[in-house]
Amino acid sequence: MYPGQQPGQYQPQAPYPPQSPHQPQAPYPPQGPYPQQPYQPYPPQQGNWPPQGNQPPQPMPHQQVGDAHMVIDPGLTMNQRELVIKIQASSKMLAVGYVLGIPLTFGGLHYGITEQPSGFIAALVGLALLAVGVAGLLKSAALRRQLRQITPDAWRSPAAHLPGARKAATLAAYLNGLLVVLSLGAAGWLLVMGAGWGAYGNSFGFGALLLGVSIPAALGLAAASTVPQLLRVIPAGAKVGRSLYSVIMAVGALMLVNGVKNGEPMGLAVGGTVTVICLGAMTLLGRAAKRMRGEMP
Repeated sequence: MYPGQQPGQYQPQAPYPPQSPHQPQAPYPPQGPYPQQPYQPYPPQQGNWPPQGNQPPQPMPHQQVGDAHMVIDPGLTMNQRELVIKIQASSKMLAVGYVLGIPLTFGGLHYGITEQPSGFIAALVGLALLAVGVAGLLKSAALRRQLRQITPDAWRSPAAHLPGARKAATLAAYLNGLLVVLSLGAAGWLLVMGAGWGAYGNSFGFGALLLGVSIPAALGLAAASTVPQLLRVIPAGAKVGRSLYSVIMAVGALMLVNGVKNGEPMGLAVGGTVTVICLGAMTLLGRAAKRMRGEMP
């Protein structure tokens, strides 16, 4: 407010003085009580600066776990990413104990009974490796429970009251039940075929046979554990079933390729059937998961 100005009264400003076109224009005087400072550019920002406020940290696209260089989903939060890395580290313990412990245990027992007592030493080593694998399995299971607690798909679907979501969950439960039957059937088929392969006649073949049998049996047990989740309309069960089907589809595709290469009608029929069934089940499970999340009508 200018001196002498009443509140609410408009005071016209005085016009600027005329300036000659040949006279250089004088700069405006500094305004306000602070003098003008020369312009200084901001220093460049360094990378990996800490986030401000409640802004979530930017996900790192690559993480190095042990000797392997893996890619982690960029949509994970920091807590989820840490749990995923810990789960994969504990899975290495499980893989080492599982792959080495089973053939050494059962092959050593077979050798100790049929050949020499020194096979029991190998069985003891195998049991120690199995103990390491069990420890990794328990640790991985505990970490997976923590991960499920902070993962949206591990909770009951917000669309569970809709008929479409309940039907999708029921269909996914049937598909995972079919996976249980296929997996246990594959394990039994390997046990029967092992007799024709001569696997029961030597210790090495017996250990390798039981290692092969344990793989589909473990897949079947994992698929069976998802059925109660799906009956409660939890989308995570469909995602787990889809991953398990992808493992079996890889085996079926390998059988199909070998059947084409060697011209074996049995390999073509079995491999093609398994691949088609698994591909169809994966497609249906993917749609069921979306329906359970409410992403599809």
